[in-house]
Amino acid sequence: MAKIRMGIVGAGIWGETHAFLYEEHPHAELVAISDINFSKASDLAAKFGVNAYADHREMLKKEQLDAVAVVTPDFAHGDIAVDCANAGKHLLLEKPLATTREDVDRIVEAVQKNNVRIMVDLHNRWNPPFAVAKASVDSGELGEPYTAYMRHNDIKWVPLEMLSWADKSSILWFLGSHSTDTLRWFFGSEVERVYSVSRKGVLTSLGVDTDDCYHTILEFKNGGIATMENSWITPNGNPHVNDMKFNITCTKGMINLDLSNSQLIERFTEEGNDRPDVLISHFIHGKPKGFAYESIRHFVDCLVDGSEFLVSLEDAANTCCVILAIMESARTGKPVTVKY
Repeated sequence: MAKIRMGIVGAGIWGETHAFLYEEHPHAELVAISDINFSKASDLAAKFGVNAYADHREMLKKEQLDAVAVVTPDFAHGDIAVDCANAGKHLLLEKPLATTREDVDRIVEAVQKNNVRIMVDLHNRWNPPFAVAKASVDSGELGEPYTAYMRHNDIKWVPLEMLSWADKSSILWFLGSHSTDTLRWFFGSEVERVYSVSRKGVLTSLGVDTDDCYHTILEFKNGGIATMENSWITPNGNPHVNDMKFNITCTKGMINLDLSNSQLIERFTEEGNDRPDVLISHFIHGKPKGFAYESIRHFVDCLVDGSEFLVSLEDAANTCCVILAIMESARTGKPVTVKY
């Protein structure tokens, strides 16, 4: 069977995550990597023995690619995704689809016009505790989903050190996209109206001009109500990068998840302690494991066998529409009806 020839745009931390998976997947072949920082592209490409480019358009012209993974900062997705679709390449985008309504519409139009396939990596659907919880809800044993709460926060290290572009984005795009998609998935319904408040000051005082947090109420078309909390000012002393809790209360039961304080594995040294990642993107015997790899693997598998992606283009686009409405609500101080 011919392998899916993959290109990557974006040679950062998560670009390397993609590269490891494509190297390991029996039906994928990593061909080339591009990044506007050619030094980064060269370093990562050399690690995997592939070609490097400073311009994704040159990569698209010179390489025989079947699909491209777009792993750039979120605000840069629009032009790259449209260029790839116009070149006839299937697309895997790291979340979100885009950060403006104009870019969402442009990408959707280009994908449909060129008849290419696209998936956005809203990988919480592959997170084992959430997947097990969703299966329990779908079985009907808990009744109908009624209310939910989701807390998905990051420590300050993420906007202050991990991301050089945090002031050009938002915690809503970085984590809120996962939260919104997860809640849509559990309720099996679209969000009709949102009301949100935000606060700003902590990160600004530290040199990063972006909102610290959003607290949001989501009203679903099927009557469900959810509360969503997103921030990236959790203290760096938190044992995990993420601070995540989830509850869904149904008409006959409920499920609680606490993914912030798992004591499954703890590591102690003379300098401190931590809780190593055994869920998201770890390695076992040299092989990439964890649900962040499973979602990427799913993309390749679906291209090979023609099956539908677990995250549809509609899922990705509607998640963006909800976040744009949340931002409008926080800005105006009023409830906002989501425009799809």
